[in-house]
Amino acid sequence: MDKRFFVCGLMMSLAAMLLGVLVHGGLLRADYLAHADLYRDPVEANARLVWIVVAYALIGFGMTWLFRRVYPQPRVRARDGLQFGLVIALVSFLPWHLLAYVGQPLPFGLMTRQVVFDLLSMLLLGRLLVWLRPNRAPLSLPE
Repeated sequence: MDKRFFVCGLMMSLAAMLLGVLVHGGLLRADYLAHADLYRDPVEANARLVWIVVAYALIGFGMTWLFRRVYPQPRVRARDGLQFGLVIALVSFLPWHLLAYVGQPLPFGLMTRQVVFDLLSMLLLGRLLVWLRPNRAPLSLPE
């Protein structure tokens, strides 16, 4: 793993966290507050904030690592990033929300919004990976 991997992984982690805050801390905030009795209280949740950072770091570096293996060539198309983001959503976030819906008494509408927003987030992250191009050769000075 080279410097480019770590830079791309860090950028992906930050972008994933930003999208997570936008979706879950902004767009879905009212839904979560309406069902606050199903979640940890804010003091207890804030005490575990480090685990949120770890989770988004795993998302960012994991997606970067996997993208480099799925698309080893340095040039990829925008469509490849969207496809990659869709696959990541299909094997992670979407089933997770369905399972949480079964196990927790959350409304179907909330689960649907979680699925839609997290799917869009994964598509954007896949597109970001294409732009970052983690397999691109490093730039060098001409001889």
